[in-house]
Amino acid sequence: MRARSLAGGSKLLSVPPASAGGSKPIPGTRRYVSSDGFEVLVGRASRDNDNLTFKVARPNDLWLHAADHGGSHVVVRNPTRKDVPHRTIIEAAQLAAKFSQARKDPKVDVHYTQRKFVSKVKGAAPGLVKLTRFKNITVAPREAANRV
Repeated sequence: MRARSLAGGSKLLSVPPASAGGSKPIPGTRRYVSSDGFEVLVGRASRDNDNLTFKVARPNDLWLHAADHGGSHVVVRNPTRKDVPHRTIIEAAQLAAKFSQARKDPKVDVHYTQRKFVSKVKGAAPGLVKLTRFKNITVAPREAANRV
């Protein structure tokens, strides 16, 4: 497995689906593990984003998306109710920026919140959501490692 250094010397490792904590692969997602050991899932298309956000993610998982741009939904699995470390938030935000229409911008705003504050807009196209509470972080788009 290869890793490349990110902001502040942190690393985001790409993990083959079969080895990520023994869990089954989720169709339509890319799977990573953060430097702090959190599983990070990235949707591939609009319908995959809906499935990831509303069927796979749990209420206390962290949800991220590039602000004001189309792109992948990113979920950081949080099996405990503890706060997700800031380094993991940065790494997941970099993935959200990388897999968005803003991938070529030097800096991208990314909204993040717990999954329980994300809802589907009735009758809206797949992938469109409404956030009732969120925070914002600005990052450079990056995919830290080659997928295995």
